[in-house]
Amino acid sequence: MFTLNDDERAIGETARQFADEFLAPNALEWDERKHFPVDVLRKAGPVGLGGIYVREDVGGSQLRRLDAVRIFEELATGCPAVAAYISIHNMATWMIDAYGTEEQRHRWVPGMASMELLGSYALTEPGVGSDAAALSTKAVRDGDDYVLTGAKQFISGAGANDVYVMMVRTGQEGARGISALIVPADTPGLTVGPNERKMGWNAQPTRQVILEDARVPVANRLGAEGEGFAIAMNGLNGGRLNIAACSVGGAQAALDKTVPYLAERHAFGKPLARNEALQFDLADMRTELEAARTLLWRAAAALDAGAPDKVELCAMAKRFATDAGFEVANKALQLHGGYGYLHEYGLEKIVRDLRVHQILEGTNEIMRVVVARTLTGAA
Repeated sequence: MFTLNDDERAIGETARQFADEFLAPNALEWDERKHFPVDVLRKAGPVGLGGIYVREDVGGSQLRRLDAVRIFEELATGCPAVAAYISIHNMATWMIDAYGTEEQRHRWVPGMASMELLGSYALTEPGVGSDAAALSTKAVRDGDDYVLTGAKQFISGAGANDVYVMMVRTGQEGARGISALIVPADTPGLTVGPNERKMGWNAQPTRQVILEDARVPVANRLGAEGEGFAIAMNGLNGGRLNIAACSVGGAQAALDKTVPYLAERHAFGKPLARNEALQFDLADMRTELEAARTLLWRAAAALDAGAPDKVELCAMAKRFATDAGFEVANKALQLHGGYGYLHEYGLEKIVRDLRVHQILEGTNEIMRVVVARTLTGAA
Protein backbone atom coordinates (compact mmCIF):
# COMPACT_ATOMS: atom_id res chain seq x y z
CA MET A 1 0.00 0.00 0.00
CA PHE A 2 2.80 2.43 0.86
CA THR A 3 5.33 1.64 -1.88
CA LEU A 4 3.94 2.64 -5.26
CA ASN A 5 4.76 0.66 -8.38
CA ASP A 6 5.35 2.24 -11.77
CA ASP A 7 1.68 2.09 -12.80
CA GLU A 8 0.52 3.68 -9.55
CA ARG A 9 3.07 6.46 -9.86
CA ALA A 10 2.00 7.07 -13.45
CA ILE A 11 -1.65 7.39 -12.38
CA GLY A 12 -0.75 10.00 -9.77
CA GLU A 13 1.54 11.85 -12.17
CA THR A 14 -1.21 12.05 -14.80
CA ALA A 15 -3.61 13.58 -12.29
CA ARG A 16 -0.97 16.03 -11.07
CA GLN A 17 -0.13 17.07 -14.63
CA PHE A 18 -3.81 17.74 -15.29
CA ALA A 19 -4.02 19.81 -12.10
CA ASP A 20 -0.85 21.74 -12.91
CA GLU A 21 -1.84 22.46 -16.52
CA PHE A 22 -5.58 23.12 -16.30
CA LEU A 23 -6.59 23.78 -12.68
CA ALA A 24 -3.88 25.63 -10.78
CA PRO A 25 -3.30 28.43 -13.33
CA ASN A 26 -7.02 29.30 -13.37
CA ALA A 27 -8.20 28.50 -9.84
CA LEU A 28 -8.10 32.03 -8.42
CA GLU A 29 -9.85 33.53 -11.44
CA TRP A 30 -12.59 30.86 -11.38
CA ASP A 31 -13.10 31.50 -7.68
CA GLU A 32 -13.32 35.25 -8.14
CA ARG A 33 -15.69 35.03 -11.12
CA LYS A 34 -17.68 32.10 -9.68
CA HIS A 35 -17.02 30.32 -12.96
CA PHE A 36 -17.79 26.62 -13.49
CA PRO A 37 -15.12 25.43 -15.97
CA VAL A 38 -17.17 23.01 -18.05
CA ASP A 39 -14.67 23.24 -20.90
CA VAL A 40 -11.90 22.00 -18.59
CA LEU A 41 -14.11 19.23 -17.22
CA ARG A 42 -14.62 18.00 -20.79
CA LYS A 43 -10.83 17.62 -20.98
CA ALA A 44 -10.84 15.43 -17.86
CA GLY A 45 -12.86 12.66 -19.50
CA PRO A 46 -10.32 11.63 -22.15
CA VAL A 47 -7.63 11.17 -19.49
CA GLY A 48 -9.85 8.82 -17.51
CA LEU A 49 -11.06 11.14 -14.75
CA GLY A 50 -14.80 10.87 -15.47
CA GLY A 51 -15.22 7.21 -14.55
CA ILE A 52 -12.25 6.39 -12.35
CA TYR A 53 -13.69 3.24 -10.74
CA VAL A 54 -16.23 2.45 -13.46
CA ARG A 55 -15.97 -0.69 -15.58
CA GLU A 56 -14.10 -0.54 -18.85
CA ASP A 57 -16.92 -1.89 -21.05
CA VAL A 58 -18.76 1.43 -20.62
CA GLY A 59 -15.71 3.65 -20.93
CA GLY A 60 -14.46 3.66 -17.35
CA SER A 61 -10.89 3.43 -16.10
CA GLN A 62 -11.76 0.53 -13.76
CA LEU A 63 -9.24 1.61 -11.13
CA ARG A 64 -9.33 0.93 -7.41
CA ARG A 65 -10.58 3.26 -4.68
CA LEU A 66 -6.97 3.34 -3.52
CA ASP A 67 -5.99 4.76 -6.90
CA ALA A 68 -8.91 7.21 -6.74
CA VAL A 69 -7.89 8.81 -3.45
CA ARG A 70 -4.40 9.39 -4.82
CA ILE A 71 -5.92 10.95 -7.95
CA PHE A 72 -8.18 13.31 -5.99
CA GLU A 73 -5.35 14.39 -3.73
CA GLU A 74 -3.34 15.41 -6.79
CA LEU A 75 -6.29 17.15 -8.47
CA ALA A 76 -7.02 19.14 -5.33
CA THR A 77 -3.53 20.62 -5.32
CA GLY A 78 -4.73 22.58 -8.35
CA CYS A 79 -8.23 23.49 -7.17
CA PRO A 80 -10.10 21.73 -4.35
CA ALA A 81 -13.47 22.99 -5.58
CA VAL A 82 -13.15 21.55 -9.09
CA ALA A 83 -11.58 18.35 -7.76
CA ALA A 84 -14.54 17.97 -5.41
CA TYR A 85 -17.02 18.33 -8.26
CA ILE A 86 -15.16 15.65 -10.23
CA SER A 87 -15.50 13.46 -7.12
CA ILE A 88 -19.26 14.01 -6.99
CA HIS A 89 -19.56 13.30 -10.72
CA ASN A 90 -17.62 10.05 -10.24
CA MET A 91 -19.90 9.02 -7.38
CA ALA A 92 -23.00 9.48 -9.54
CA THR A 93 -21.38 7.67 -12.47
CA TRP A 94 -20.33 4.74 -10.29
CA MET A 95 -23.81 4.36 -8.83
CA ILE A 96 -25.30 3.88 -12.29
CA ASP A 97 -22.50 1.49 -13.27
CA ALA A 98 -22.78 -0.51 -10.04
CA TYR A 99 -26.56 -0.69 -9.65
CA GLY A 100 -27.93 -0.08 -13.14
CA THR A 101 -29.21 -2.61 -15.62
CA GLU A 102 -27.12 -3.29 -18.69
CA GLU A 103 -29.42 -0.98 -20.65
CA GLN A 104 -29.00 1.81 -18.08
CA ARG A 105 -25.24 1.35 -17.92
CA HIS A 106 -24.78 1.51 -21.67
CA ARG A 107 -27.19 4.42 -22.08
CA TRP A 108 -25.76 6.74 -19.42
CA VAL A 109 -22.28 5.73 -18.29
CA PRO A 110 -20.22 6.16 -21.48
CA GLY A 111 -21.22 9.82 -21.78
CA MET A 112 -20.57 10.40 -18.09
CA ALA A 113 -17.21 8.61 -18.15
CA SER A 114 -16.14 10.85 -21.05
CA MET A 115 -17.65 13.84 -19.19
CA GLU A 116 -19.69 14.78 -22.22
CA LEU A 117 -22.53 14.30 -19.74
CA LEU A 118 -22.04 15.85 -16.31
CA GLY A 119 -23.66 14.17 -13.34
CA SER A 120 -24.66 15.05 -9.80
CA TYR A 121 -25.81 13.22 -6.69
CA ALA A 122 -29.10 14.47 -5.22
CA LEU A 123 -29.92 13.33 -1.69
CA THR A 124 -30.09 16.37 0.62
CA GLU A 125 -33.33 18.33 0.96
CA PRO A 126 -34.34 21.64 2.55
CA GLY A 127 -34.73 20.97 6.26
CA VAL A 128 -33.36 17.43 5.90
CA GLY A 129 -29.60 17.31 6.24
CA SER A 130 -27.96 14.65 8.36
CA ASP A 131 -31.23 12.72 8.79
CA ALA A 132 -31.25 11.69 5.14
CA ALA A 133 -33.76 8.87 5.68
CA ALA A 134 -36.40 11.53 6.44
CA LEU A 135 -36.36 12.90 2.87
CA SER A 136 -39.79 13.82 1.53
CA THR A 137 -39.47 14.26 -2.24
CA LYS A 138 -42.27 12.04 -3.52
CA ALA A 139 -42.26 9.79 -6.56
CA VAL A 140 -45.78 8.52 -7.23
CA ARG A 141 -46.18 5.70 -9.73
CA ASP A 142 -48.38 6.55 -12.72
CA GLY A 143 -48.26 3.79 -15.31
CA ASP A 144 -44.76 3.57 -16.73
CA ASP A 145 -43.65 6.79 -15.03
CA TYR A 146 -42.99 8.22 -11.61
CA VAL A 147 -44.33 11.71 -10.96
CA LEU A 148 -41.86 13.63 -8.78
CA THR A 149 -42.73 16.47 -6.44
CA GLY A 150 -40.36 18.10 -3.97
CA ALA A 151 -36.99 19.80 -3.79
CA LYS A 152 -33.34 18.93 -3.37
CA GLN A 153 -30.86 21.26 -1.69
CA PHE A 154 -27.12 21.98 -2.07
CA ILE A 155 -26.79 20.12 -5.37
CA SER A 156 -23.36 20.58 -6.94
CA GLY A 157 -23.35 21.24 -10.65
CA ALA A 158 -27.09 21.91 -10.76
CA GLY A 159 -28.07 24.07 -13.68
CA ALA A 160 -25.00 23.10 -15.70
CA ASN A 161 -25.14 19.31 -15.58
CA ASP A 162 -27.06 16.70 -17.55
CA VAL A 163 -28.16 14.01 -15.12
CA TYR A 164 -28.98 13.53 -11.44
CA VAL A 165 -28.83 10.33 -9.44
CA MET A 166 -31.70 11.25 -7.15
CA MET A 167 -33.13 9.69 -4.00
CA VAL A 168 -36.93 9.91 -3.78
CA ARG A 169 -39.69 8.50 -1.61
CA THR A 170 -41.69 5.80 -3.36
CA GLY A 171 -43.05 4.10 -0.25
CA GLN A 172 -43.30 4.17 3.52
CA GLU A 173 -41.56 6.57 5.87
CA GLY A 174 -37.93 5.87 6.71
CA ALA A 175 -35.07 4.33 4.77
CA ARG A 176 -37.08 1.43 3.35
CA GLY A 177 -39.36 3.75 1.41
CA ILE A 178 -36.58 5.39 -0.59
CA SER A 179 -35.69 4.57 -4.20
CA ALA A 180 -32.96 5.81 -6.54
CA LEU A 181 -33.77 7.32 -9.94
CA ILE A 182 -31.72 8.53 -12.89
CA VAL A 183 -33.29 11.94 -13.60
CA PRO A 184 -32.28 13.81 -16.77
CA ALA A 185 -31.70 17.50 -16.16
CA ASP A 186 -34.01 18.44 -19.04
CA THR A 187 -37.01 16.63 -17.54
CA PRO A 188 -40.13 18.81 -17.87
CA GLY A 189 -41.13 20.03 -14.41
CA LEU A 190 -37.51 20.11 -13.16
CA THR A 191 -36.11 23.57 -12.50
CA VAL A 192 -33.20 24.92 -10.51
CA GLY A 193 -32.91 27.80 -8.08
CA PRO A 194 -30.32 30.60 -8.13
CA ASN A 195 -26.68 29.79 -7.56
CA GLU A 196 -26.04 29.88 -3.81
CA ARG A 197 -23.65 32.54 -2.54
CA LYS A 198 -21.11 30.48 -0.62
CA MET A 199 -18.04 30.93 1.54
CA GLY A 200 -16.02 28.71 -0.80
CA TRP A 201 -16.40 26.23 -3.63
CA ASN A 202 -17.12 29.17 -5.93
CA ALA A 203 -15.80 27.30 -8.98
CA GLN A 204 -18.81 25.00 -8.98
CA PRO A 205 -22.49 25.99 -8.83
CA THR A 206 -24.64 24.88 -5.91
CA ARG A 207 -28.37 25.16 -6.45
CA GLN A 208 -31.70 23.85 -5.29
CA VAL A 209 -33.40 21.41 -7.67
CA ILE A 210 -37.18 21.85 -7.73
CA LEU A 211 -39.54 19.15 -8.96
CA GLU A 212 -43.16 19.97 -9.85
CA ASP A 213 -44.96 16.98 -11.38
CA ALA A 214 -41.78 15.94 -13.15
CA ARG A 215 -42.29 12.65 -14.97
CA VAL A 216 -39.43 10.14 -14.96
CA PRO A 217 -39.72 6.66 -16.52
CA VAL A 218 -39.85 3.72 -14.14
CA ALA A 219 -37.16 2.29 -16.41
CA ASN A 220 -34.80 4.92 -14.90
CA ARG A 221 -34.97 3.39 -11.42
CA LEU A 222 -31.73 1.93 -10.04
CA GLY A 223 -32.44 -1.38 -8.34
CA ALA A 224 -35.80 -2.26 -6.85
CA GLU A 225 -38.17 0.07 -5.04
CA GLY A 226 -36.97 0.62 -1.49
CA GLU A 227 -33.29 -0.03 -2.25
CA GLY A 228 -32.39 3.62 -2.83
CA PHE A 229 -31.16 4.44 0.66
CA ALA A 230 -28.70 1.54 0.68
CA ILE A 231 -27.50 2.59 -2.78
CA ALA A 232 -27.05 6.16 -1.57
CA MET A 233 -25.08 5.11 1.49
CA ASN A 234 -22.81 2.83 -0.53
CA GLY A 235 -22.13 5.73 -2.87
CA LEU A 236 -21.26 7.92 0.09
CA ASN A 237 -18.53 5.57 1.32
CA GLY A 238 -16.44 6.36 -1.72
CA GLY A 239 -17.55 9.98 -1.77
CA ARG A 240 -16.29 10.44 1.77
CA LEU A 241 -12.88 9.09 0.84
CA ASN A 242 -12.66 11.31 -2.22
CA ILE A 243 -13.57 14.45 -0.28
CA ALA A 244 -11.05 13.49 2.39
CA ALA A 245 -8.45 13.16 -0.35
CA CYS A 246 -9.36 16.61 -1.67
CA SER A 247 -8.73 17.97 1.83
CA VAL A 248 -5.31 16.34 1.97
CA GLY A 249 -4.42 17.66 -1.48
CA GLY A 250 -5.58 21.19 -0.78
CA ALA A 251 -3.73 21.26 2.53
CA GLN A 252 -0.59 19.84 0.92
CA ALA A 253 -0.69 22.68 -1.61
CA ALA A 254 -0.98 25.15 1.28
CA LEU A 255 1.99 23.58 3.05
CA ASP A 256 4.00 23.61 -0.18
CA LYS A 257 3.42 27.37 -0.44
CA THR A 258 4.42 27.92 3.17
CA VAL A 259 7.86 26.31 3.37
CA PRO A 260 9.53 28.52 0.70
CA TYR A 261 7.69 31.59 2.02
CA LEU A 262 9.19 31.09 5.49
CA ALA A 263 12.62 30.51 3.95
CA GLU A 264 12.45 33.78 2.00
CA ARG A 265 10.76 35.99 4.59
CA HIS A 266 13.06 37.58 7.18
CA ALA A 267 12.20 38.92 10.61
CA PHE A 268 14.43 39.85 13.56
CA GLY A 269 17.53 39.38 11.45
CA LYS A 270 16.97 35.84 10.16
CA PRO A 271 14.68 33.82 7.90
CA LEU A 272 11.41 32.82 9.52
CA ALA A 273 12.24 29.20 8.65
CA ARG A 274 15.02 29.33 11.26
CA ASN A 275 12.55 30.16 14.01
CA GLU A 276 12.20 27.01 16.09
CA ALA A 277 8.57 27.65 17.01
CA LEU A 278 7.64 27.94 13.32
CA GLN A 279 9.66 24.82 12.53
CA PHE A 280 7.52 22.98 15.08
CA ASP A 281 4.41 24.24 13.29
CA LEU A 282 5.69 22.91 9.99
CA ALA A 283 6.60 19.57 11.56
CA ASP A 284 3.11 19.21 13.03
CA MET A 285 1.48 20.14 9.71
CA ARG A 286 3.54 17.56 7.85
CA THR A 287 2.79 14.92 10.46
CA GLU A 288 -0.96 15.57 10.44
CA LEU A 289 -1.11 15.30 6.67
CA GLU A 290 0.88 12.08 6.61
CA ALA A 291 -1.35 10.56 9.30
CA ALA A 292 -4.44 11.60 7.32
CA ARG A 293 -3.03 10.18 4.10
CA THR A 294 -2.14 6.89 5.78
CA LEU A 295 -5.62 6.44 7.27
CA LEU A 296 -7.17 7.42 3.95
CA TRP A 297 -5.20 4.80 2.05
CA ARG A 298 -6.07 2.22 4.70
CA ALA A 299 -9.79 2.98 4.37
CA ALA A 300 -9.64 2.92 0.57
CA ALA A 301 -7.96 -0.48 0.63
CA ALA A 302 -10.69 -1.73 2.96
CA LEU A 303 -13.39 -0.45 0.61
CA ASP A 304 -11.67 -2.15 -2.33
CA ALA A 305 -11.55 -5.42 -0.39
CA GLY A 306 -15.14 -5.19 0.88
CA ALA A 307 -13.79 -5.49 4.42
CA PRO A 308 -16.30 -5.80 7.29
CA ASP A 309 -15.08 -2.53 8.82
CA LYS A 310 -15.11 -0.53 5.56
CA VAL A 311 -17.94 1.82 6.59
CA GLU A 312 -16.31 2.60 9.92
CA LEU A 313 -12.91 3.18 8.31
CA CYS A 314 -14.38 5.45 5.63
CA ALA A 315 -16.06 7.51 8.35
CA MET A 316 -12.82 7.68 10.35
CA ALA A 317 -10.80 8.75 7.34
CA LYS A 318 -13.32 11.37 6.30
CA ARG A 319 -13.51 12.90 9.77
CA PHE A 320 -9.78 12.88 10.41
CA ALA A 321 -8.57 13.99 6.99
CA THR A 322 -11.07 16.83 6.55
CA ASP A 323 -10.38 18.16 10.04
CA ALA A 324 -6.62 17.86 9.55
CA GLY A 325 -6.77 19.38 6.07
CA PHE A 326 -8.64 22.44 7.23
CA GLU A 327 -6.38 22.96 10.25
CA VAL A 328 -3.21 22.64 8.18
CA ALA A 329 -4.51 25.09 5.55
CA ASN A 330 -5.59 27.53 8.24
CA LYS A 331 -2.18 27.29 9.92
CA ALA A 332 -0.52 27.90 6.54
CA LEU A 333 -2.55 31.09 6.18
CA GLN A 334 -1.48 32.16 9.68
CA LEU A 335 2.19 31.53 8.88
CA HIS A 336 1.88 33.84 5.88
CA GLY A 337 0.74 36.63 8.20
CA GLY A 338 -1.22 39.40 6.49
CA TYR A 339 -0.24 38.10 3.06
CA GLY A 340 -2.11 34.87 3.74
CA TYR A 341 -5.30 36.91 3.92
CA LEU A 342 -4.80 38.29 0.43
CA HIS A 343 -6.57 36.59 -2.48
CA GLU A 344 -3.54 36.61 -4.76
CA TYR A 345 -1.53 34.32 -2.47
CA GLY A 346 -4.13 31.55 -2.77
CA LEU A 347 -4.15 30.53 0.90
CA GLU A 348 -7.47 32.06 1.84
CA LYS A 349 -9.16 30.32 -1.11
CA ILE A 350 -7.86 26.93 0.01
CA VAL A 351 -9.09 27.60 3.55
CA ARG A 352 -12.55 28.57 2.28
CA ASP A 353 -12.76 25.59 -0.05
CA LEU A 354 -11.70 23.04 2.56
CA ARG A 355 -14.04 24.27 5.28
CA VAL A 356 -17.13 22.74 3.70
CA HIS A 357 -15.49 19.31 3.53
CA GLN A 358 -16.13 19.00 7.27
CA ILE A 359 -19.85 19.33 6.53
CA LEU A 360 -20.69 17.56 3.27
CA GLU A 361 -20.84 13.82 2.50
CA GLY A 362 -22.01 13.46 6.10
CA THR A 363 -20.95 15.98 8.72
CA ASN A 364 -17.97 15.11 10.87
CA GLU A 365 -20.34 14.84 13.83
CA ILE A 366 -22.22 12.13 11.93
CA MET A 367 -18.90 10.43 11.15
CA ARG A 368 -18.36 10.19 14.91
CA VAL A 369 -21.84 8.71 15.28
CA VAL A 370 -21.00 6.03 12.68
CA VAL A 371 -17.80 5.07 14.49
CA ALA A 372 -19.41 5.19 17.94
CA ARG A 373 -22.27 2.94 16.85
CA THR A 374 -19.77 0.36 15.66
CA LEU A 375 -17.96 0.51 19.00
CA THR A 376 -21.07 0.31 21.16
CA GLY A 377 -23.24 -1.89 18.98
CA ALA A 378 -26.00 0.74 19.03
CA ALA A 379 -28.53 0.61 16.23
